[in-house]
Amino acid sequence: MRVIIVGNGVAGTTAARLIAEHGQGVEIVLCSDEPYLYYPRPRLIDLVGCQVNPEQMPQFPAEWYAQRGITLRLNCRVEAVYPEKRQVLFQNGDVMAYDRLVLATGAHAWVPPIPGANLAGVYTLRTLADGLALCQAAHQAKRAVVLGGGLLGLDTSSALLAHALEITVIEVMPRLLPRQLDAEGAAVLQARLEARGLRFIIGEGCAAIEGDGHVKQVVLQSGRILPAEMVIISAGVRSNIALAQAAGLACGRGVVVDDRMQTSAEGIYAVGDAAEFRGVTWGIIPAALAQARVAASQIIGEAEVRYEEIVPSTTLKVSGIDLTSIGEVNPQAPGYTEVRFSQNGVYKKAVLREGRLVGAILLGDRADVRAINQLIAKGVDVSPYAEDLFRPGFDLMALART
Repeated sequence: MRVIIVGNGVAGTTAARLIAEHGQGVEIVLCSDEPYLYYPRPRLIDLVGCQVNPEQMPQFPAEWYAQRGITLRLNCRVEAVYPEKRQVLFQNGDVMAYDRLVLATGAHAWVPPIPGANLAGVYTLRTLADGLALCQAAHQAKRAVVLGGGLLGLDTSSALLAHALEITVIEVMPRLLPRQLDAEGAAVLQARLEARGLRFIIGEGCAAIEGDGHVKQVVLQSGRILPAEMVIISAGVRSNIALAQAAGLACGRGVVVDDRMQTSAEGIYAVGDAAEFRGVTWGIIPAALAQARVAASQIIGEAEVRYEEIVPSTTLKVSGIDLTSIGEVNPQAPGYTEVRFSQNGVYKKAVLREGRLVGAILLGDRADVRAINQLIAKGVDVSPYAEDLFRPGFDLMALART
C-alpha cells in the first residue's frame, strides 16, 4: 500500500512517523513544496529572536526519514489530485498513484486588503523563508510596526526586540489576545510587555501602508502616522484548501472531515490546519497531533480510533512571561462562576460551570497548568473549594487526583 502525504508540517510528519512505526508493508511518500526538512513552526520565533540559526531549525536529520522508510520529496509541489484515479500530479509533471492520501497542506498567513500591503518591507511570518527574510530586514531597520496583537504578533514583536528595533504593536480590538484573555489579564500582560520595551496602540486599525516602492510609514484610522522601515502583518491564517477544492472535495473554511479524518472522497484524509471538523479549524498543534494520530490509525487498520474535539489550550512565552489559556475564558452566557487572583504581575482566572472547571487563564506562573488541565479533563466538582483554587499553599494537584 502506498500512502502519499502532502505537507511536511507537524501534522504530516507525525502521520508519516506513526504509519511507519505501526504499518506493515506500507510505502510512505512525504511531499513538501518547501525545500526544508520538517521544522516546528514555534521555533520560527527563536530564529527571529537570534536564539537559533537556520541549521538548527530541522527537528530531524535527513537520515531519520530514511531509517523509517519514508521517502521525502522536498521542493516538490503537488499541482493536482485526481480522486477517481487515485493519482497526484506533481509540479514537474510526474504522476504518482496512491492507495491512501493525506492532505496536511496547512495554512497560509492572511493579509487583509490594506492599501500598500504589497510594498517591499511588508512581511508575514509563517515559513522558514519568511523568518529568514525578517531577520535580514531587521538588521537594516530602526522602526517596525506589527499589525496584530494576537499570539503570533506578540511572539514576533518580542523576538524582534533582539534586533534593537523600536517596535509598535497595533491591535484593532480593545485588548491584546481577545480570544485567550479577559480585560484584566490583557492589562497585566500589556504592562509587562511595555516594561520590556514594546509599544502598543489598542483599539485602532491600520488604514494604509505608504511608501515609494518600500515601506516608509503606517497610517492609522485616526490619521496618526507611524514612521517605519518594516511592517509585519499578523492577522491570522487561512487553511490551504485550493488543492482539495480543485479535486472536488467538500470544503468550508477547511477541508471537511469526519471523526476518522476522512474527507468526502474515499481514501483521502485531511489533518492539521487544513482540516475542518464540525465547522471548526483549530490551527493549533494539539489538534494537529491528535488528528494525525487518527488518520494514521485509520490507514493502518485501527478503525476504532476516532477523533474527538479537544479543549483548546494555547501557551505563549513572551520575553520570559508564561501564559496558558485553556477552554472557555470569556463566557458570555449566564450560569458561569469566575474566580480571579492577581498579584505582582501574576494573573490567574478559573471559570466554572455547575461547579466544574471549563476554562482558565494562568499568566506569569505556570505551576498549576498540569493540575488545571486534569481538573478540566476529569470534570471534577471543585465548587467546595472555588474560593481557594488560587490561594497560596492550596494543593490543586491533590484535588485533581481525587
